[in-house]
Amino acid sequence: MKKFLLLILKIIVLTAILAVVLDFGYTTVYLQSTNRGKIDSVFNSTAGDYDVVVLGSSRANNHFVTELFEKKGLKAFNFGMSGGHLYEASLLLKLMIERNYVIKNVILEADLNLSNDHEAEGISAKFLPYLHRSETVKKHFEKQADFNELYYIPFYRYLKFETRIGFRETFFTTIQKKSKLLDNGGYYPLGNTTKGNMKNNIVNLNPLAHNKYYEEIKAVCKANNIHFIAIMTPMCENVVGMNYFDKVHKAYPEIYNYENVVKENKYFSSCGHMNDAGARIFTTVVINDFFKSNK
Repeated sequence: MKKFLLLILKIIVLTAILAVVLDFGYTTVYLQSTNRGKIDSVFNSTAGDYDVVVLGSSRANNHFVTELFEKKGLKAFNFGMSGGHLYEASLLLKLMIERNYVIKNVILEADLNLSNDHEAEGISAKFLPYLHRSETVKKHFEKQADFNELYYIPFYRYLKFETRIGFRETFFTTIQKKSKLLDNGGYYPLGNTTKGNMKNNIVNLNPLAHNKYYEEIKAVCKANNIHFIAIMTPMCENVVGMNYFDKVHKAYPEIYNYENVVKENKYFSSCGHMNDAGARIFTTVVINDFFKSNK
């Protein structure tokens, strides 16, 4: 019995040591990452300088054409993250501030994402390699139910989110395999052929009366003298429940409603996402409205 208990103890100790070593190894790899994703590129950089930073979900990522800002002489980057919520947009902005970024304007896609204030696990997991390396990341995750496990148990976060930050992603990061997420200034164009669902029903969708992460983004911008521009972006003409955007305007009157700027289905790849042609029309309108005087 004594030998058995000793064996169990040895296994536990060896497992703990292995977990610490793997945690250190994986984290070290991510600390060298600059070309795999937007979160990595921000964390492993300092003192970025932008005239325009775009934040939001896929409806930012697919809708704001960085090239058109650049043609106006505006240094811009689209940090929109497909699948992300305002939870991740807020953290990414705070991470930029922590990294001493200088930003003149933040354009936030704020419409459908106002209906929730929880994390998008698949996206928020990308911040976890930096949990022990950034006070900003740590504080943002502190209120999560599993924070103690993520923070104090070595390698736990890499196991829990293996498909996002596990072996495969760590391997690609190690060999510096470039992803397409940073191409086109962060803008991800969708094809001009309709491929997605061209019908959508948002009748039961309601914006939160107080979305904490939207308010957090506003506060960060104010504290750092960043001009904050919140915009509702277009949806296709087949949507049922378009009064959602009226609800947003009532709850957040400072958000500019650009939902009707592009209507025709030919400018959409799916009901909630414009194709490249639609995105260019939309971005041009936004630039003319907010940056017309820029040379």
